[in-house]
Formats: sequence, structure tokens, C-alpha cells
Amino acid sequence: MPKFKLILLCLASFASSQLGAFGAPASAYDLTVCAAINRNYVIGSKLVTLNGLFRRTDAGGFVHFGLNFPHVFNVAYDPRNRDVLYLATANGAVVSRDGGKTLRIATSWDMTEAKDICLDPNALDQIFLALPDGIAVSTDRGVTWTRREKGLPGRGKYTQTIEVDRTRGGRVLAGCESGIYLTEDAGRRWRRVMVSKATVTDLQQSPHDPKVWMATTQSDGVQVSGDRGVTWKRLGGVPSEEALYNVAFDGTRPGWMAVSSWTYGVWTTEDGGKTWVSRNDGLPDGHCVFRVGIDPGTGRLYAGVYQTALYHSDDFGRTWVVSGLEGSTIGNFVFTPRASH
Repeated sequence: MPKFKLILLCLASFASSQLGAFGAPASAYDLTVCAAINRNYVIGSKLVTLNGLFRRTDAGGFVHFGLNFPHVFNVAYDPRNRDVLYLATANGAVVSRDGGKTLRIATSWDMTEAKDICLDPNALDQIFLALPDGIAVSTDRGVTWTRREKGLPGRGKYTQTIEVDRTRGGRVLAGCESGIYLTEDAGRRWRRVMVSKATVTDLQQSPHDPKVWMATTQSDGVQVSGDRGVTWKRLGGVPSEEALYNVAFDGTRPGWMAVSSWTYGVWTTEDGGKTWVSRNDGLPDGHCVFRVGIDPGTGRLYAGVYQTALYHSDDFGRTWVVSGLEGSTIGNFVFTPRASH
């Protein structure tokens, strides 16, 4: 065989091993998408579409798993046993101990419409739940739940997002309608560390530097903290007259981040937030991006366009391709270290 043909065959074989459908780069992470395929669905009619959790396949597509369960906003996996799932749903906190095959509503009637859920990586039996009227905590793997709201305001404690500091057990930040609140003792006492005119929509800790946190808001733009969430300042360069929905860090490239917005679509930065650019060429007119996510193993950027489809980009938003989940609304992207299925 001629040498150049052998080289081409080797390159083709390598590419085939690295790419699946849609040119999906091989990743060290599994991706779970919380989604509802509800375009044209009328409330009260028979549920005929798939909702709940979708897993990315090795080929790059997405398959539904577990029960058909609408209004799942986030899911947290127990790293000790990936079959143990904790879901934030319209019904409250929902627990599965068999990989989603069966689900149990774990919270009482007065803890519904949960917006976010997270595990404490330093105390894995401890789970935090964001609610429209405050915050609940479980210390026994989701069996029982109690409210921990001392320090939260009587009005203004609607909580959209909650995130545990991975470097210290019991240290948690919560994004509420009146600002960002911090606890150092697993929610027994909260204090406000950032005042906001409207709801804080997302909180994320940098995978590169745990002292760095980012937040998105409904009317105060993108906020950044360099001291583990104690003090905050607003970043310029991103339009902020309308709501921003979430922020995602690129785990493969320090300083690269993306934010989502219904009005502004996808905006990215490649210099730590000093400058931002719109990355909407190739997305549908109107954008209506509910969520962005970035694969921490490959840097692939995902954007969920409301009731349209899931899109991805392998050049950080310069071009976009449909990934699937047509007609869906994306609640969240959850990346976990790769497990065999």
C-alpha cells in the first residue's frame, strides 16, 4: 500500500474513534440534559411527548431514560452511586435510587416548584434545594427535609439557584430575587453578599480557580467574585437591560465562558470577561436561548433554543449545528465523569 494512503487510513481511523454523530468529540464526561419536549402541548391534554432526563449517546445523539416526568429543572447525581438521583421538579425534590426507573416525591406539600438542587461534595448525604419561598436542606440523602432560612429576608427569598463551594463542606451560595446569600454552616445562618434589583438566575464556581464565582441576573448583568463569593462586581460588555439566564465555564480553557439570554441569545468571552461577543450566527431568529452548557472534557458549547432544538458548536459559537431534542425546552445540562452504561 502506498505510504500516503496508509497515513490517510490511520488518520481516518483516529478521527472515527474520536467522533460520533454530528462530529461529536470523545469526552471524559457523560451529559444528562433536563428537558421537556413540549412544543404545541396544551395543558390538560394527554401527555404524548417525552420529558425528564435525556442521556447523550456515544454517537452524540440523545435518548430518554427513566420515567416520563415533566418539569425537571435540574438533577444531581450521588458520585458514590450513579443510580441515585436527586431532581428539582415542579413537584418538589424527587429522588430515584434505581437510575430514574422509579421516582419518589421526597418533599412535603409546602415544598414544591423547586428550581435547583445540589449535593455537598464534602458531605454527600447533605442536599440543598432552591424553592420559590426559600431554601430546604436534607442531611439524610433526601429522606427528610427541613427549611434553613435564618438570615434570608421575609420578602425577597425566592431562590432560583443554589451552589455548594466544592472546597469547603457546608459553604453554599444562593441566588435569590433580592441578591446573593452565603452560608458557612450548611444553611443555619445566611448573610447577603450581593444586592440585586431582580432575581439572580445562576451561580457557578470556576473549575480552574475555586475562588472565582460568576452569576447571571435578570437586570444586573453578569457578576463576578474573586474572593469565593464574599464580594461581587459587575462585568461590562454584556447587554443587561433584559434577563440573562445562566453562565457556563469552559473547563478546557481558562477565561472562556458563555452566557444565555432569551433576548440576547449566546454571548461568549475568551479573556476572562474583559470582552464579550455575540455568537448567534446559525441560531434561529429571535434566539430565545434558555440555557448554555460547555462540555468540560472537550469544550463543546451547547445552546437550548426554546421549543426549537438543542444546538452545539465546536468553535465556541462561531458556527452552530442541530444536536437533536427538537421541540424541547432545556432546564439544565449536567456533566459527570464518564461512567460505563
